[in-house]
Amino acid sequence: MYVADLALSPKVLERLDFGAPAAERDIARGLEHYFVESPAFNRVQSGAKTIVLGSRGSGKSAIFQVLAKRARDAGARVIELTPDDYSYELLSSTMAAENAGSWAKHGAYAAAWKYLLYVMIMKEAGRKGMRLGRGGGAEVHRYLRDNHSQVGMGRLALLVSYLKRLENVKLGPIEAGARTRELDRLYQLEEIHSLLPALHRVLDDVRIVVLVDELDRGWDSSEDAQAFISGLFQACVSVNSLHPNLRVYVSLRQELYDDIPALYEDAQKYRDLVETVHWTAEALLELIAKRIRHSARELGYDSESLARVSDMSCWNAVFGRVPGQPVSASFTYVVERTLHRPREIIEFCTAALEAARDRKPTMPLPLAAISWAEHGYSADRAKDIAAEFRFQYPGLLSVFDAFRGGDCRYDRDALEYACLELATGEVRVDHGAQWWLESYDPDRLIEVLWHVGFMTARVNGGPFVGPHQVPYLNLAGVKQFQIHPMFWNYLGTITRETR
Repeated sequence: MYVADLALSPKVLERLDFGAPAAERDIARGLEHYFVESPAFNRVQSGAKTIVLGSRGSGKSAIFQVLAKRARDAGARVIELTPDDYSYELLSSTMAAENAGSWAKHGAYAAAWKYLLYVMIMKEAGRKGMRLGRGGGAEVHRYLRDNHSQVGMGRLALLVSYLKRLENVKLGPIEAGARTRELDRLYQLEEIHSLLPALHRVLDDVRIVVLVDELDRGWDSSEDAQAFISGLFQACVSVNSLHPNLRVYVSLRQELYDDIPALYEDAQKYRDLVETVHWTAEALLELIAKRIRHSARELGYDSESLARVSDMSCWNAVFGRVPGQPVSASFTYVVERTLHRPREIIEFCTAALEAARDRKPTMPLPLAAISWAEHGYSADRAKDIAAEFRFQYPGLLSVFDAFRGGDCRYDRDALEYACLELATGEVRVDHGAQWWLESYDPDRLIEVLWHVGFMTARVNGGPFVGPHQVPYLNLAGVKQFQIHPMFWNYLGTITRETR
């Protein structure tokens, strides 16, 4: 049963912490204590879902960070592949083009990934006293000793070395029959295939979790980058079938997943393994409230009393109520200026908190603290969204800027006309945007603006919604659109409040 209100001392202001926007830093600051255990997380933790998709800042890395910590606490061995372990630029500069001899890169990368994963798993299983005398430990140990005892061979180097073996056979001056036999041997992982039963027996005594995260870091949409990820997906499905005590997890941004043809074509193979991360306004409120409670507990507030305070009361204890408005008014204002991503609301709340600290107010903070932070937040988010889609839509920020100083709302005819001006060059944009805008008619450009979150749509007189609320929407029948409130301050948009 909830108590009515929460009153926080002004001393809380100096210690209040909404956490770091990046989960890799937040795990050391208490993420596990205020982590929201969503149904999505529980499905991933159980192993039912092993591929995690979501927009940038949606919490994919947070899921992996908590998953890794809990696995280690339970005695499992954890292997984490991070951006330091792969480089798309290096792959593109090292590997021959796919049309150079017509070698199928998707299959080559899948084989190389399986090879790398199995070797990493065997090495991890062999650490800290694997019982060499029982099960398959002795066989695995001999293989690692004879083939992977060299010091300094990094994970990417091991992957590339296997790819080069495939490439050299496929493109080298080898007689056709011998080439086919050697390729088949490499694709079938003949070098380690006979060890899999031994590895299976080793896994009876040890649980191993492999986490491959932040694959979007350094993404360049190249042929090798796409084959790298599509091959990884195929390899993970195969490796995960070896033993219940082995789980390989992969996370990827949704827009990159949608932009890789090989994944799109194989979608039906992975659909039952995919967990897409979505957040509701209520879940975001829970996220912020958990962080407020955690900070209050750190300052000595009673845990049981804090547990009896509703999430909205926690919010209002920090940001206050709007006189004459519903108790949720200030939260609604903030959450409407997000695409329902945890990182966004954490950054907005943190910016408001820092702006308030500079002015040394009391608790709850004055409502003006939100407006003090909004311009910087709005500008940062506009730039971040443009950067997020820089490969699909270069120069996207200049397309956003074309709406600067205008009305926030458009009927369909007005929006189509604005998009036509962009497509025909009547409105100047960056050179990077010109080449793709030229081939986009107004309807297609409206789809893009809605898909990236810039525009929201009103259906049948209801509220304006974006793709973070309704992932699939037939925009052809929509008559009214509105620029997302997240962009208003940056663009100086004329809104209902300012007209």
